[in-house]
Amino acid sequence: MSRRYLLWFAQEYLDFRLAEMQSILSMLKIEIKYVEKSYNKPYWIVELPSESCIKKIASRSVLIKSCIELWSSANTEERLHENLKSAMKNDSGKWIVESVTGESNDNHICHSSLLTVCSDPSKSFKIEVETFCKHFSMKEKVEKIELFSYLPLEGPVKLNNPDMKFSYIEFYGVDPNNVPKQPEQLFFGRWIVDGQRDLIQALSLKKRNFIGNTSMDAQLSILMANQAQVTMGDIVLDPFVGSGSLLVAAAHFGGNLNICYVWGSDIDFMMLHARTRPTRK
Repeated sequence: MSRRYLLWFAQEYLDFRLAEMQSILSMLKIEIKYVEKSYNKPYWIVELPSESCIKKIASRSVLIKSCIELWSSANTEERLHENLKSAMKNDSGKWIVESVTGESNDNHICHSSLLTVCSDPSKSFKIEVETFCKHFSMKEKVEKIELFSYLPLEGPVKLNNPDMKFSYIEFYGVDPNNVPKQPEQLFFGRWIVDGQRDLIQALSLKKRNFIGNTSMDAQLSILMANQAQVTMGDIVLDPFVGSGSLLVAAAHFGGNLNICYVWGSDIDFMMLHARTRPTRK
């Protein structure tokens, strides 16, 4: 049975989002069904065969911020909670999506098995509140969290390293200069895994001993390595290597033991030997 997931993206390099995802899916041989796919909003809703599939995708993607097992999606807060309460009674094993004539689908009800597996009283949990294009105070976040008290989460609340983490997201559009009073879309679900955003800092140009005037941004280098489908055992040649940003990203995907071989050449001998005047010493 396929699972439905919310892919929450960084709102950066929008033109590369689909290309990166298609390359990763092809490389990992994963079948995907798009329930909702937008090119300007920071999320997609997809169906995948298993949780292991979403973890494999997240292990490569630098544009994905987090992956959430979706429990409910709605256009209003009231409807979101109604959907979750209905989900507790949905024993069909399938998602129920009812269409309303003239309106967008606002009745997304997951199957009860997603909720019951999280009712173990020995497993701790916490609920996190996230917004897009709007800021909530801590008091407001706590008030939002308390509204989910009806969920069958019987374990203790634990803010640091809980066994389970749940995400409540309110999306207020993409225009920070025209933020609506009410959210356009709301989501709730179980957090599964984060993407590889930490790699941007790990491979940051600021940590390099030598960079040139045209050294490639770390995130763009990772995107290129993903689109090239670099994996263990590959041999990567960059004939215009410069200061080596692409090869640094490619070598990372070889892992510590699963080696990826990288080679580079360049017409600028001084650049290859780090003897040109660097942008930063």
